[in-house]
Amino acid sequence: MIDKTHPSLAITPLPTPLHLHQYPADSPLPPWASVPTPFLSITRTDEELSIVYASPRRHDDDATYEGPWRGLRVAGPMDLSMTGILNALTSPLKTAQVPIFALSTWNTDYVLVPWDRTADAVAALRADGWTVGS
Repeated sequence: MIDKTHPSLAITPLPTPLHLHQYPADSPLPPWASVPTPFLSITRTDEELSIVYASPRRHDDDATYEGPWRGLRVAGPMDLSMTGILNALTSPLKTAQVPIFALSTWNTDYVLVPWDRTADAVAALRADGWTVGS
């Protein structure tokens, strides 16, 4: 059983809008991806290059684009042997029909929700027993 009130599982909404960009797998990194930002995630697979970037605006280029999104950060750090955190975190969002985009780092998990659905996501998580900051 997950203790949703444990301090390492507290959720903080990130203040800056996040933008999702998808490119063909063989694309070079766009120049803006090397500019310092409070949040940057780059994932390259044999199928795509995905970039999540914190910026007050989207970048105009040829990428497939979604945004803005609101990042919800689990406080962490979490031991890599922990299980079920993302499942427990996303289940109330599924029930509330809030779309998600999930990311993980070594220390913690992030769940991104559409910016205009932030209030719905926060309400659903709080109703499910999670501690969510403002």
